[in-house]
Amino acid sequence: MKKIIYIVIGVALVAAVVFTLVGNKKQNAADVAIVAEKSASVAVRVDTIGTAAVETDFVANGNFEPSQSLTFSAENSGRVTRVLVEEGSSVRIGQTLAIIKGDRLSVDVNNAKAAYENAVADRQRYENAFATGGVTQQQLEQAKLAAVNAKARLSQANISFGDATIKSSINGVVNKKHIEPGSVVSPGTPLFDLVNISTLKLKVTVNEGQITTLKKGDKVDVKASVFPNDSFEGKITFIAPVADASLSFPVEIEIAKNPDNKLKAGMYGTATFVTSNTDAAKSQIKTAPRSAFVGSVSSNQVFVVKDGTALLTKVVSGRILGDKVEILDGLNDGDVVVTSGQINLSDSTKVDVVK
Repeated sequence: MKKIIYIVIGVALVAAVVFTLVGNKKQNAADVAIVAEKSASVAVRVDTIGTAAVETDFVANGNFEPSQSLTFSAENSGRVTRVLVEEGSSVRIGQTLAIIKGDRLSVDVNNAKAAYENAVADRQRYENAFATGGVTQQQLEQAKLAAVNAKARLSQANISFGDATIKSSINGVVNKKHIEPGSVVSPGTPLFDLVNISTLKLKVTVNEGQITTLKKGDKVDVKASVFPNDSFEGKITFIAPVADASLSFPVEIEIAKNPDNKLKAGMYGTATFVTSNTDAAKSQIKTAPRSAFVGSVSSNQVFVVKDGTALLTKVVSGRILGDKVEILDGLNDGDVVVTSGQINLSDSTKVDVVK
């Protein structure tokens, strides 16, 4: 009898264990389903699209450069006999800067002149002889050609002799002197570095969103970092037609008035571009956060959140205004866009908004 009782108790215990395991399995399955449902959504941060007053004026930094800068090089070989300017000297167009010994060049001029005079005399004799039948037409033509060639050699000798006197071709300042009296130079040897800083140009770069608001001739307010209280009037003289590798466009601004050469080439400058004329124009700009764009602004794609789902949406972007981007089409005021977490999203992904 006891054996039967033990059997019954054992069967009951086994049944209880089985029942418990089955219950736990169902609970685990339910828990997994809940976790899976939660993990199907992606946590994101969002922002709301709106139209508001946005400051569209912007600044760009760069360095001042001289309007003209050149290096004079020797065109003939010789020894420098005189240097007539020093570093920092102001020079004018046509002013003599240095003289190179021209004894050999003077001899070349005299030889070329004598050869030319002899060729002219020969041509005259051949012309007289041809009139009486003493020479042929071919001999006369050769005499004429010899005279022409002799004249060309004389002209070249005079040019070379003139090159021994180094003259400035611009108005400016001697920035560096490479020679001293007694220096021996050859063709291509640097002699002087000249710069013209009566007018300077400020070179800056602007991005693709800003370049559309600029045009040649626009007035620009310019300041130098070393003169924070002084403003200089600039004018855009060049806008690059092609962007560089960073999608920036070089722009040159000419500063026509530089009293007492106050600004120096190499100084750091800031240009302020005014692109809005009225407050009304500034307040009519619909923008989205720059961080809302998938990858970069050039992708023109954002995720719009609707009913807990992120929808990949194509937009038309305009100017880049700091951390905001102008929206020309594709979004409406009140639309909610994802600003963080896009890397985990694809079209129609469920999302949880993180406050």
